[in-house]
Amino acid sequence: MNRAIAFSIIVLAVALAACSAGGGEPTAGTATDTPATSLAQAPAPAPPIVATNTYIPLVEDQPTPTATRPLPTATPSPLPTATPLSPVAAVALEPVLAGGLQHPTAITHAGDDRLFVLEQIGRIRIVAGGQLVATPFLDITDRVGSAGSEQGLLGLAFHPNYATAGAPGAGTFYVNYTDYGGATHISRFTVRADDPNRADPNSEVIYLTQPQPYPNHNGGSLAFGPDGYLYAGLGDGGSANDPQGAGQRRDTWLGKLLRLDVTTNDGQYTVPPDNPFVGQAQARPEIWAYGLRNPWRFSFDRATGDIFIADVGQNRWEEVNFQPASSAGGENYGWNIMEATHCFQQETCDRDGLALPIFEYSHSQGCSITGGYIYRGAAYPQLTGNYFVADYCLGTIWRLFPQIDSWQADVVLDSDLAISTFGQDVDGELYVADYANGAIYRLRPN
Repeated sequence: MNRAIAFSIIVLAVALAACSAGGGEPTAGTATDTPATSLAQAPAPAPPIVATNTYIPLVEDQPTPTATRPLPTATPSPLPTATPLSPVAAVALEPVLAGGLQHPTAITHAGDDRLFVLEQIGRIRIVAGGQLVATPFLDITDRVGSAGSEQGLLGLAFHPNYATAGAPGAGTFYVNYTDYGGATHISRFTVRADDPNRADPNSEVIYLTQPQPYPNHNGGSLAFGPDGYLYAGLGDGGSANDPQGAGQRRDTWLGKLLRLDVTTNDGQYTVPPDNPFVGQAQARPEIWAYGLRNPWRFSFDRATGDIFIADVGQNRWEEVNFQPASSAGGENYGWNIMEATHCFQQETCDRDGLALPIFEYSHSQGCSITGGYIYRGAAYPQLTGNYFVADYCLGTIWRLFPQIDSWQADVVLDSDLAISTFGQDVDGELYVADYANGAIYRLRPN
């Protein structure tokens, strides 16, 4: 690939690579403190770029990945909640939408056959019957700042009661985005009463605002857990090395997985009383887990409630963390004491109390992890129980499969895609998005 084309792909990549310096203090509720970074209007859409398998990361803390892909080492982990059938040997990607999306960052569903796809610039699009609906479901480009490579509209979660008329949360959904000042917002919107394919952009209620000291490491994932609570992943605030120690500090939302109760539907969240740090001094009660650098996509196993968290590494290692459904929260996933299973910036470190990842791979095999899902659909029983994860830069897809005391990891596809996100439909079928050409593919066995 031409280096100029590779540069344009990497510069526009979302929440995917390590970058420059900082951490910051959180604010409570709907605080709107002015963050340190001021951003210009997002640039005009670029024409689609055909992805290849030769991306060159052009950021200061990422080495150039090579074509060598030795098998990553699966590391010890908690036992999975349920035992799947068998590991799948290979998968293929079946085209669903040939293009037309501008830099997709997330795929999900609202309890029906439609796919909802986020565009980084600030739009939610609907794919129905393999066709892209012309009018966006939601357009908030007037408030979403996406000039930074890891900024923009990053997360979407429909309320569990979205389709239940009259129930708390009916017709509502939540998004995670960065504004033109760089701050992260978690906000609620409402679908229009007269059109199920249109949401009201004026219905925004901001639940949480986190000023961001730097434009990278914004995380962005949102998901409702089987407990009905809203979970949100936030990065460590940006920069290289986590200079403010946000990953290990418990007095900031940065570098955390948060757990919020939004069931009151009155524009305010409450803190679940069983969150692990409720009542502890110098700890934010919203925190569910910590020690994360840039969690780019976490997901729940829809059959068991287990959580898989993919965390983008610094300059050597990418990782997947696992939290069993039986957990009471409070896990420390190690950043910045460790990067994956390796001590960070020192030869030895204290690993006591740290939850080690179930999977890691080095930057000889890619540069930025994109977390996926464990398959629980019905169309392809041979995929059941396999967790899929990808590298954004090389398009490699791995399958993780649980053993007695470890996870078996194997490459199941070398694609030519810039895989920015996985997605799951109402039936549990899995999808991937190509950030470069705006296409959607369905994952199936090969």
